Amino acid sequence: MTVERALHTPEAEQLLELTREIVDKELTPRAAEDEESSTFPRDVFRVLGTAGLLGLPYPGQYGGGGQPYEVYLQVVEELARGWLTVGLGVSVHSLSVYPVAEFGTEEQKTALLPDMLGGDLLGAYCLSESTSGSDAAALATRAVHKDGGYLVNGSKAWITHGGRADYYALFARTGERGGRGISCFHVPAKTPGLSSATPERKMGMCSSPTAGMLFNDVRLGTDSLVGEENRGFGIALSALDSGRLGIAACGVGLAQAALDAAVSYSRERKQFGRAIGDFQGVGFLLADMATQIAASRELYLAAARLHDAGRPFGTQAAMAKLMATDTAMKVTTDAVQIFGGYGYTQDFPVERYMREAKVLQIVEGTNQVQRMVIGRHLTQDD
Repeated sequence: MTVERALHTPEAEQLLELTREIVDKELTPRAAEDEESSTFPRDVFRVLGTAGLLGLPYPGQYGGGGQPYEVYLQVVEELARGWLTVGLGVSVHSLSVYPVAEFGTEEQKTALLPDMLGGDLLGAYCLSESTSGSDAAALATRAVHKDGGYLVNGSKAWITHGGRADYYALFARTGERGGRGISCFHVPAKTPGLSSATPERKMGMCSSPTAGMLFNDVRLGTDSLVGEENRGFGIALSALDSGRLGIAACGVGLAQAALDAAVSYSRERKQFGRAIGDFQGVGFLLADMATQIAASRELYLAAARLHDAGRPFGTQAAMAKLMATDTAMKVTTDAVQIFGGYGYTQDFPVERYMREAKVLQIVEGTNQVQRMVIGRHLTQDD
């Protein structure tokens, strides 16, 4: 079903219409088959770049769309409705663009952003490590000064697009322990010494490659440094605030896809001479699903409006990520229940939606971390 949206400009309406067209023609028809074969849809990201959908929240002077976050996130939601691998991929790519777009020099922006925003270069975000996931400030990958540049050694874990990206936004230690000794770097994928580990075998989102990245004597010039040395952790955290809104939008999109499938099935499937949607037990489930999705959508949009107004939005982003991804897990589970035995088979998409929903409660800060963020905000002194 088409979601009713309050879009404030004709351009925004056209962008959403274009997105739906791409979803219906390019994504939905191939999602199940590509997920089964673990085929990475690199061509789709080129299509999105050509259509101007890959750099929506970034400035037009560098090839971006110059759109408010409120519009960008609704595009991500629509993409995730068609295929979570693509919606989440766009969100992660946008996350990888953020350091250069917001903290890079004018030379870096001019040289890098057009291809990053146009789809020629697909990015990945290298923060997590095997021993420092939620505790990101404890990362151990180190970049030391050598020969007028940096020498990087270490490894990263759980990297979306790992081994398939064209560049990596890397966070490595250049100074003291903790967050104050971390710097951000832009690392092209073909840099000598950079390689990927064997991709993870996952329960869902099999078309989206997730792999560790290995840095073995990777030499970087000083022009690879993004922002100030030892100030990279602030870049990472501010990027994640925006990225969590992307994950929230993905959660809403996936939940909407599950609801759409469940509503359609409840109208067609008959038992005891009636469509199962006419039974109160099913109707109440659908009503709760629709309400939770609508509430989650409004929460991420409210946080997006704060972002667009230049006001603090980190706590609201945590709330949106928490609620939207918990909603996605609940709604996809209920969708499987509505389908009954058929919901447990691969003949219908809801079993895939349920498997995919789980990762959204984990990536870019587990939902337990989001609760910590929200709780600290509530209990700290004004």
